[in-house]
Amino acid sequence: MSQVTSVSQLDDVQPTDWAFQALQSLIERYGCIAGYPDGTFRGFTALSRYEFAAGLNACLNNITANLDQIQLNQQDIDTLNRLQQQFAADLATLRGRTDSLEARTAELEANQFSTTTKLTGNVFLNVTGASVAGDGLQVETADIDASPLNLRRAGRNSVTGEPLVATENDDPSVVFSNYTWLNLNTTFTGGGRLTTQLAVGNGQSPANSLTSAGLFNTFGTPFTDQAGAPLRGDITLRELFYTFPIGDTLQVAVGPRLNWYRYFDGNAYTFFLKGASSFNASGSTLVNAIDRGAGAFVSWAPADWIDVSAAYMGENTEFLPGAFFNTATDPSDGLFSGTNTLTAQVRVQPTSSLNLRFLYTRSRIDNNVPVFDESGNLTGFGIGGATGEPVYGVADDGFGGSIDPAIADTFGFNFDWRVASKFGLFGRYFYGNTEIDPQTPGRDDGEINAQAIQAGLAFPDLGTEGALLTFSYAIPFSILDGREFLASGGGDGGVQYELEATYYYPLTDNISLVPAIYMIKNANNFSDNPTIWIGNLRTQFSF
Repeated sequence: MSQVTSVSQLDDVQPTDWAFQALQSLIERYGCIAGYPDGTFRGFTALSRYEFAAGLNACLNNITANLDQIQLNQQDIDTLNRLQQQFAADLATLRGRTDSLEARTAELEANQFSTTTKLTGNVFLNVTGASVAGDGLQVETADIDASPLNLRRAGRNSVTGEPLVATENDDPSVVFSNYTWLNLNTTFTGGGRLTTQLAVGNGQSPANSLTSAGLFNTFGTPFTDQAGAPLRGDITLRELFYTFPIGDTLQVAVGPRLNWYRYFDGNAYTFFLKGASSFNASGSTLVNAIDRGAGAFVSWAPADWIDVSAAYMGENTEFLPGAFFNTATDPSDGLFSGTNTLTAQVRVQPTSSLNLRFLYTRSRIDNNVPVFDESGNLTGFGIGGATGEPVYGVADDGFGGSIDPAIADTFGFNFDWRVASKFGLFGRYFYGNTEIDPQTPGRDDGEINAQAIQAGLAFPDLGTEGALLTFSYAIPFSILDGREFLASGGGDGGVQYELEATYYYPLTDNISLVPAIYMIKNANNFSDNPTIWIGNLRTQFSF
């Protein structure tokens, strides 16, 4: 509380109040009224003994300091002495509390990480296993080695033009991996914030040994079961950007490594920390061609129930090598001539429990993914690979030849609805169109049209407050037209679909257990592939 010298300093005291004259007299004659830091007196609220003692102490200090100006009679002096004696213990307690707070504040200031930067962290420990319920799992690849680069090696038979198909029979081993984020949020002024996120991990999900070329870290793979860098164990810069407001309704972010998923396609029940947590369930497979990029984001919120967002990003993704990717930092491509996306989203909240998101993304894909024949000879360059959305897999001209950078349009809808206090619904639908322009003269242009579908049930606070159980059904990449352009990802025309159950259970404010199970049908879009089962137990630590 702070001392006031005029009743006009108290915002909630009016001349019409019945005690106005008394307050005015106490202030002007004795300086005995203190207000709260927000400029209010709160005359209609209950007063604790400590609050009264604090006010009394301020009054006594003022009277003592101004005895030569204040005329006190013997009755006033007797009253003040009695009050001092009666509240002596309370005043001593207040002084002790103040001294303790000052000591603790000094200790915190002396030992804090930084006066401008807040450090937080997330640590994920994953135990993951995968099993094929049968023999003869088909994968489209020239090399079924599980490394990211080899999984991008797609190819076609040089005579028939059909994608190369290999068979994988052995179940992968159970793995125990880790993935860690360190988050640094720095504030230089009252409004702006610099965000820096470092990542390190050694995960390589067993599911990846069962995928076709170009599908690395896709179906049935827990999001946190990854390395986060081209080489496992390397520390990498995952995010770096500066956020600042313009007025009351505009928010802007600019940086060399913006996280697309911070701003778009969000969902209350598919955020991987608590909700459906596989790569395919936590974000649509068709919605954008990059995950992180260099560029800018702007959001306008004219009202509480609606906001409009847009962003431009050139590819700059932390887990991809620079040989064929991260074109935003390559002088031969730069920010505008390589792989990039332009995204717009409108989020509408008709009620406090329902969120609707409408998205459009224009992508330019220029990954230059190598395409090989069955003998391992390089036949051309296609698009796709690890971040080739909306092409899932690897696309070429249909004969193993190179294609020009592709232009893709994606339209999407996303919603989450908390129907009741402990029941919710969520879902997505996305449609993508990718143009194919062969470089070989005489070969026809074409396009790949695909859709992605997701629907799910959510059960918040199941078992304990803050828990969340989700069931998700997803079709990550259903090819509607243009399968002939897919050297990998098209399968035999089957439609892969996935069922996922994830249960987030907080043990404390900082430790959580997240068991999950995934069932993959028609894996790699082969209609006769056996069912794949994937189990994951994740322990999350936050600080």
